[in-house]
Amino acid sequence: MKGKKKELVRQLKEMILNGHAHVTLEQALEKIPKKIRGAIPDHLPYSIWQIVEHIRITQWDILEFSRNPDHVSPKWPEEYWPEKKSPKDEAEWEQALEQIIMDRNDFIALLEEEEADLYTPFEHGDGQNLLREALLIADHTSYHTGELIVLRRLQGAWKK
Repeated sequence: MKGKKKELVRQLKEMILNGHAHVTLEQALEKIPKKIRGAIPDHLPYSIWQIVEHIRITQWDILEFSRNPDHVSPKWPEEYWPEKKSPKDEAEWEQALEQIIMDRNDFIALLEEEEADLYTPFEHGDGQNLLREALLIADHTSYHTGELIVLRRLQGAWKK
């Protein structure tokens, strides 16, 4: 990878992986009590679990769209938001968190490929390119990370 592209990829990785102006997703998800993962505070539409699953599904979709021209995205919005308010058990919770990290790492690997073209629109899209999808992952995850913190604060489970 050469000069400007290498620096841009470094900056994109920073946006995706690190908080800088806000906490990271990992920090927002750290030590969430089981009892609040499925709770929905008054006047809010989603539980922590539903937001975690939404982040997982959306990031997976962005990854697959970016690397597989035959990928079919879930139906919006119903297939991007789980109906179930809570994970069925600790294993399902942990699996979702692990999948988010694995898919994020796979997306970063796409960015780091020597032949990766950040600017040319995908042939199978309607103008999207790898740069836009990287920014989308960073922006989308950051937005919902803020929501996770609000849900934790409302339930007395945020100390920062």
